[in-house]
Amino acid sequence: MGDLSGDRDRYVDFLRAWAIVLVVFGHWLITGLVREPNGAIEVPELLATVPWTQWLTLGFQIMPLFFLAGGHAAGGSWERARTEGRTATGWVGQRALRLLLPAGVYSGLVLVAVAICAAAGVDADTLALVGWAMAMQFWFLPVYLLLSAVTPVLHTAHRRWGLRVPVVMGAVALVADTLVVTVHAPGVGLLNYVLVWGVAYQLGFCWRDKLLAERSALPVFMAVGGTVVFAALVWLGPFPVSLILVTGQSPSNTNPPSAAMLAWAVGQAGLALLLAPALRRLLERAQLWRLVRPLGGASMTLYLWHMLPVLVVAGAFYLTGLAPEPAYGSGSWWVLRVPWLALLGVVLVGVVGALRPLERGLAQVYEWTRPGDLARRPWALWFGLAASVSALIWFAGHGFAYGGRFPVLPALGLVVGVGLVMATGRSVVDRGVRLGV
Repeated sequence: MGDLSGDRDRYVDFLRAWAIVLVVFGHWLITGLVREPNGAIEVPELLATVPWTQWLTLGFQIMPLFFLAGGHAAGGSWERARTEGRTATGWVGQRALRLLLPAGVYSGLVLVAVAICAAAGVDADTLALVGWAMAMQFWFLPVYLLLSAVTPVLHTAHRRWGLRVPVVMGAVALVADTLVVTVHAPGVGLLNYVLVWGVAYQLGFCWRDKLLAERSALPVFMAVGGTVVFAALVWLGPFPVSLILVTGQSPSNTNPPSAAMLAWAVGQAGLALLLAPALRRLLERAQLWRLVRPLGGASMTLYLWHMLPVLVVAGAFYLTGLAPEPAYGSGSWWVLRVPWLALLGVVLVGVVGALRPLERGLAQVYEWTRPGDLARRPWALWFGLAASVSALIWFAGHGFAYGGRFPVLPALGLVVGVGLVMATGRSVVDRGVRLGV
C-alpha cells in the first residue's frame, strides 16, 4: 500500500524515497527528550531552544521533491486512464483509497490506544503530547488528497497552458502570502497549502511532458533563481530561515507556506532536474536499485509510523532513567544523537517488518473495494473525501488527543469518510462475479 505512483521511472521513485528518508531522519534529529526530576518526560522544541538549528531545516525540508515526484507520477497515471476512457471519479477514488486505507488503519490503531490510555487515567498532558507526536506528520495527507482530487482539472489546464499554470499559481500564492503578512489574513493563507505545494505538483506534470527539459537552461534558472530569492526573502525579511514550524515564530514558512517556501520549492525542483541524468545512470546499477526500491514501496508505512520508535525508546530508556542526559543542545548531547538515531532506525526496521502482514491485508482490501472505471455512488466519493480531509486537517493541527481527551467527532469523521470512499467501489459480490468466483 505504500507505492502511490504507479510510475516506473526509477528516478521518480528515488525522489520519493529520498524525501521520506530525510523527513524521518529530520523528525528524529530534532526530537530531544528530557526526563524531569519527577519522572515526567518533556520534549523541548529544539528549533526554538537552540536557534542555530533552524539552518538545518534547509537540508531536511525536502517535501517539495515528494510533490514534484507525485505530480510526475499522477500525470502519467491520469493520462493513461484518460486515454483508456476511464472516468475522473473512478481514478480519483482509486488514488484516494490508496492513501486513506493505510492512514485510516494507522489513525484507528492510535485512537484505540488513546481511548485505552484515557480510560486508564493516563495524565492528560502526557496523552496530549503523545497524541500530537503521532500526528505531527499528518499535514501532508489532506494536501496530497486535495491535489489528487483535482488532478484531472489541473492536468487539463496543464495540457492547454503548460508552464503558465504553475507560474499563475505561484503568482496567486504570492498575493495570498502578501495579505497574510501585511493585513494578517490567515483564512487567505490557507489557499497556499494547495497553491505552493501545487506549484511543485504541477511542475511534475511539466517535467514528465518534457516542458521542463532536464538538459536545458530552465532548470538552472529555477535552481539558482529560487535559491537567490529565498536568501533575499530571509536576509531582507520578513521571513525566517526555518523551513519547519517554530512555535511563536511569525510569519512562518510553513503555516501557511510562504513566499520563501515557494522560492525554495522552485529551487529544489530545478536542482532535482539538473541532477536527474547523473542519478538515473547510478540507479541503473542493480545493487543501488535494490536498496531504493523497497524504500519507495514502503514510503507510506515509513511516513505514518516513524514516530512510534520514539515512544518505544522513550519508554525503554528515558522513563527508566537508563538514558544518559547531558545538557540539552550541548556538544555531548549532539554526540549522543548518533546512537539515538541508530537505535530508532533499528526499532523502525522491526516495526516495518511487523506491519508486513497488515500491509498485505490492506492491499487485498484495496483490490476488493477500489472504485472501478465507473465508480458507484460518485456522491459518496466526494462526501467521503470532504469528511476525510476535514478529519485529517483536525488531527494535523491538534493531534490525536487534544487536551488529553479522545477526539470523538474527528474520529467519527474519518471513519465515515473512509467508509464512503470504499463504498464507491464494487461490492465483494460484484468482484466475485467479475473474477468468475
